Amino acid sequence: MKKIFNILFIAALLGFTACNDDFLTIQPTDKQMAGGSATEGAIMTNLASTYQILLFDSYADNNYNSVVLMSDLRSDDIFKGGGDAGDQAMLYRLSLLDATPTEIPQGLWTIYYSGLSRANNAVLACENAMGVSEERVAEMKSEALFLRAYYTHWLWKFWGNIPYFTADLPAPYMAPQYTADEIYAFIMEDIDAIIESAALPMKAVKGNDGRATMAAAYMLKARVVMYQKDESRYAEVIQEMDEIISSNEYSLVDFASIWSKEGEFCDESIFEVNHLPGEYGGKTWASGWAGYGTNLPAFISPNGLAADTPDLLSGETIYKGGWGFGPVRLSTLALFEADDVRRSASINQFEDGTYSERFQNTGLFMAKYAARVGYNEPPGDTDLNYENNLRIFRLAETYLNIAELIVLHGVDQGSGISAQAALDAIRTRAGLTSIPATVENIKLERRREFVGEGMRFWDLVRWGDADVLTENLTEYSSVRTWTPAKKYLPIPQSEIDKTDGEFKLEQNNY
Repeated sequence: MKKIFNILFIAALLGFTACNDDFLTIQPTDKQMAGGSATEGAIMTNLASTYQILLFDSYADNNYNSVVLMSDLRSDDIFKGGGDAGDQAMLYRLSLLDATPTEIPQGLWTIYYSGLSRANNAVLACENAMGVSEERVAEMKSEALFLRAYYTHWLWKFWGNIPYFTADLPAPYMAPQYTADEIYAFIMEDIDAIIESAALPMKAVKGNDGRATMAAAYMLKARVVMYQKDESRYAEVIQEMDEIISSNEYSLVDFASIWSKEGEFCDESIFEVNHLPGEYGGKTWASGWAGYGTNLPAFISPNGLAADTPDLLSGETIYKGGWGFGPVRLSTLALFEADDVRRSASINQFEDGTYSERFQNTGLFMAKYAARVGYNEPPGDTDLNYENNLRIFRLAETYLNIAELIVLHGVDQGSGISAQAALDAIRTRAGLTSIPATVENIKLERRREFVGEGMRFWDLVRWGDADVLTENLTEYSSVRTWTPAKKYLPIPQSEIDKTDGEFKLEQNNY
């Protein structure tokens, strides 16, 4: 049962209740005049507004643009699915690595730039704090910097050469466009500031679940540094991964339990997005900028699934039907050893005839965020309001980062755990025996561990292994060719059209 403390704020678009369990009970009435002094209430108003963006990705600006789906569709783990090729046609083009400036899902561009703007306002409020202790200001500013870096890192990974700003700008955020390398430097500047301030706890105390922590900052740093392939930072990253583990604040837990309501903010969870039950206000088809639920479970679950249908891999009858997008490839299921507990916790399989077969049907569906009985409630439109929390950073990633940095990149393990011990920890939790910590085995273990979590495409790109995405699977209507230019999506033409003069956006080479 979720325990909710409400944090209300006055935002540009709507009112908002806190995005996490046991957050704070605050109802600020203070508003900050532009550039003026900010009370703690005004700072919290800005900060809560910034956290709010985390809730919007599954229906981003009224688009089905879940960051998990947007990432995995370009990988070799799933197909687009849905009714037919034209059902969410832009997602189909995305999956074929064939997006164009006029045929591209752009919801994430919209919400993450809104997040960047809100984060800027929160940072500026902290810098103009009035009557607030230095320690409290440092903590809130670190949270704002984390969110700014987090939203920017997604814009950077998807689009590369993007506008960036730290001032208080109105939409459409006319600002200079920077190279991907320059954006990387901006992200790292924020992360370094967080780490240097040492204002965040390693783990959130009870009541602050869902707020940024030092461990979350370390994890974001690891993803950004490793994606950039910044060898000068590898030693820092491995040290910070070891610091998370040695803190004993986190631990690996039963894998299947992570994805249940009871597994929210478990001991393995470093950072996750909390989607609240319907009683706190649900999303509606009319607006993707309101409410607290997610449509991802409905999106990826089999269409027309009969009630009480057992999943053939787990034997569970807890699953509900949905829209039939994101069918898992048969080759993905084949990755798992028979005794791997992650197999049935990551993938669902239903008997033919118990659901309606749709486009690119494989009989396999993503399980981690699957629609489950009792996980969506009115008010609002129930398919948009599942409570499945989005797990962003888990402890398992620290172990696999360590193994990768040591074996793939030759980083000295120092006094931390070895690559073999790190790999063994993940396999032991999966119910498997030890295998040598080779490059191939580490990559494979990472793929198994994070199926359905939006990791695979980015891993392939940074490893230089993305050539495997070239395929000619006519039986699944998936014919595509990988080129290095496909690393970035084309900038939406509608966004280019909003700019002019010195701020005119230049299109990516796609």
